[in-house]
Amino acid sequence: MPRSGPASLLLCGYYGEHNLGDDALLQVLLQGLPGSAPLMITAHDQAEVQGMAPEARIINRRSLRSSLIAVLHADVLILGGGSLLQDSTSFRSLIYYLLLITLARLRRRRVVLWGQGLGPLRRSMSRWLVRCALPFCTAASWRDQASLRLAQSWAPNLPMCMAADPVWQMPSQPWVGGGNIVLSWRPTDLLDAPRWQRLLQALDSVAASLDVSVCWMAFHQHQDGPLLDDLVEQKLVPAKLLARSKTVIPRSLDQVFELVSTARLVLPMRLHALILARLVGCPMAALSYDPKVDAAAAMAQVPCARLNALPSTEQLSAQWMAEVDQEADRTVIQRIQSEASAHGELLRRWI
Repeated sequence: MPRSGPASLLLCGYYGEHNLGDDALLQVLLQGLPGSAPLMITAHDQAEVQGMAPEARIINRRSLRSSLIAVLHADVLILGGGSLLQDSTSFRSLIYYLLLITLARLRRRRVVLWGQGLGPLRRSMSRWLVRCALPFCTAASWRDQASLRLAQSWAPNLPMCMAADPVWQMPSQPWVGGGNIVLSWRPTDLLDAPRWQRLLQALDSVAASLDVSVCWMAFHQHQDGPLLDDLVEQKLVPAKLLARSKTVIPRSLDQVFELVSTARLVLPMRLHALILARLVGCPMAALSYDPKVDAAAAMAQVPCARLNALPSTEQLSAQWMAEVDQEADRTVIQRIQSEASAHGELLRRWI
């Protein structure tokens, strides 16, 4: 029988987990959907996500049973943004998403991977399972060339494209400058105490030279919020830097834009902090814990130091000082925004 109304959609992702990067992905995804489509969204903090999509039915993403039942009531399953098909978070997380994909295809529903990164897949079993599941999908858009190449080798008949991360589609914002240094740093196994000291000494030097305060922007509330206190407890933070520092936990993307709009320098580790600050045109130097950050920095012409090959304190200080008060090239940002629209075009085609 012909459909009597628009297709119902189920959006699955790392939503409502107090990570502003995933909030940004969800906001962009929602803007690209037909307004009349019945909508379900998996989320942990259901009230937070309900505020972003008042008409949607919110499903407890931490309940596999609830998520599987939601699949049965959807015409299209959309895995929306980030790297969901990976086992670095946990093998259990990967199985969760693969079960949703498998059930959707057994019920002859469409499955769209939107704005995805593929991997890391550290276990041979993980790689085998994803290789088996990819052909079940209807279409896919990838955010990096490595993911596209791997997906093409595993599912050559799957319609797919590659474009810059979907968050680049958010509107550009004005940069004012004249303020402080803003960090978006995160805990990582790549930084032991001596490497943290190297970073913090470079930061201390730059902040003292500029005579500005340092805002530790906790992009992921639970992971990044305690970072400054943890480093203080380890006696790694120079006293003068500590006196200039404070942790700020933004509760919305608007607050992120407000924080970075006056920054004289932004130093992001988080991918989506890099993207959002670059949309403002902020002066910036990135620190990379993951190839996705390297790729985004290169695309946006942002100097980037890798944590697994960290330069000396003097080299870091010099690199950061060279970027202070240097507004981004808006034509580069506009080009990336245009390229990122391919995610939305694929989505409209397949839903």
